[in-house]
Formats: sequence, structure tokens, C-alpha cells
Amino acid sequence: MSQSPFKPKLLVLVGPTAIGKTKLSLEIARIFGCEIISGDSMQIYRGMNIGTAKILPEEQQGIPHHLIDIFEPDEAFSAALFQKLAGQLILEIHANHRLPFIVGGTGLYIESLCYDFQFSEASSDEAFREEQTQYLQRFGEAALHQKLEQVDPESAARLHPNNTRRVIRALEILQITGKTLSDQLSGQKKQSPFDLCMIGLTMDRALLYKRIEQRIDQMIEQGLVEEVNDLLKKGYTRELISMQGLGYKEIIRYLQGEYGLDEAVTLLKRDTRHYAKRQMSWFRHMTDIHWVDVTDFTNFSTHLQTINDIIAGKFK
Repeated sequence: MSQSPFKPKLLVLVGPTAIGKTKLSLEIARIFGCEIISGDSMQIYRGMNIGTAKILPEEQQGIPHHLIDIFEPDEAFSAALFQKLAGQLILEIHANHRLPFIVGGTGLYIESLCYDFQFSEASSDEAFREEQTQYLQRFGEAALHQKLEQVDPESAARLHPNNTRRVIRALEILQITGKTLSDQLSGQKKQSPFDLCMIGLTMDRALLYKRIEQRIDQMIEQGLVEEVNDLLKKGYTRELISMQGLGYKEIIRYLQGEYGLDEAVTLLKRDTRHYAKRQMSWFRHMTDIHWVDVTDFTNFSTHLQTINDIIAGKFK
């Protein structure tokens, strides 16, 4: 993308989970003639609908959505691959005289795309990786995450302990290169190959946490337990990165008898609150974002008008 002779327009909407990105994105896309590219690291997986709060085809209102349901749960996906696929889509959408619109909450994916990050070319150290995997199996995620926190606290703050693959990779990068992942990210050029308009949604934290808990209760009512059980029956194991996602890991432990459903739901609510806090921390570092406070979420039309004014002012 960095070699493109022009700067394609790119609209981006970010914010923590459960803040209301999907509803706003549909209206924005309709007004500005957008095609939506999902910026969510979990919605790429087929069969993982309820736990990822995935927008279903019948809910898309005829607006094209991309990078949803493109991989099986046992297939590997990465920020670098997202960057490549989304970059290709942006050019294709422009060629169709539409506005590409990234919507999501996975900070690394979105930032790496918007600023054309060059990912570490550090090769793998299989022996080191195996050593960390054994450490994980023996002492658990919290202990592994604490190892990263001791050597790279900034990366540890951004990576959820559940995301053991990325935690191990961050440790591996330091082992191979002698530089932390956060140092490498901070050294990235903050110049975009796009003509960017980035909108961020924020909300009173107590209210956001209440919305998160309500969403999780709704997921249970919609059949999250049955969805996870179906995935297990298809042979997708708890060790897969996809199955370590929020909502899946906790329900797997319930289904495998490690604790009761009430405890699983309580842990899921806690972990999702922590995840939302990490999301906001990541996005707060992105200085090009226009923030819109949607605490009064009943005043949808006002928020939509504010966002429309920002977009129209940027893209004229």
C-alpha cells in the first residue's frame, strides 16, 4: 500500500466491545456509500457467531461486508494477513467507486493497516517457543503473561492473558532480536498510506460495563453454550487460538466440568471488562482519532449527525 501513487480515502470506526459500533456503522455506510471491512480478529471464523457478536447476513441491510466468515476455526490468521487482505479490499472498493469502511475493535489489526506497519522479520525459535508452551501448560496463562509484563510491560498491558500465542510471540521477538515488541511498534512510522478519517466511540465506563454484562447475558440466551458445544463436537479443541477467544474459553471450561455455568459467565464478564479497558488503552494511543462520546446512547440521531459532520468535513 505504501507504494500507491495516491492516497485512497479510508473511513475507520473503532471502540470497545458492546459500545454500539455495528448499529452506527450501518447508518454511516448507507449515508456515505460504504462497503464495510471487519476489523475484528474473531469474526473471520466460520461457526463462531454468537460469541463474537457477528452481524448476520440478514442484518447487513444489503451493505457489503468483508473479512467475515473467511476462515475455519483451526486455520491461522494474523495481523499481517489482515493487513494484506484489507489493503487489497480497499483498492477494490475504491475501484468500484465506493468508500472502504473499517469497523472493529482489534487495535493491532486496525493500527497496522492504517499506518502500514512493517512487521518483525524475526525468524522463529522453535526451541524457545516450545519452552514457553511447556511453561504455559505447567503454570498457566497468568504466569506466562507475568513473564511478559516483567520484560515488556507495555505489550503486556495491550495483550490479554488469554492470547497466549501473541504473548509467546512477544517473548520470542525479544529473545531473537533483543528488542521488545513495544519498542518495535513505537518505532513504526506514523504516516498513513491512506487519506484517513478515524472515528472513535467512548462511553462512561460504568455504563459500558453494564452493556457488556447485558450483552453476555443475551449471548447465553441466544445459545452460546450450544454454539461452543457444537464447535467441540466438530473437533475444534480448546488449544486453538480461535477457541481461546472471549466467550469460548470460559464456556469450554464449563462444558468440560472445570466449573459451573454461573462461574463461567461471571469470569466471562470480568474478562470482557478487562478486554474493553485494553481496547480503549490501545486506541487512546492513536492520535488521529476523532472521539465521540456516546454515553447517552438513547440519543442515537445526535451521535450519528456528529459523526456525519466529522466525515463530511474530512472528505468534503
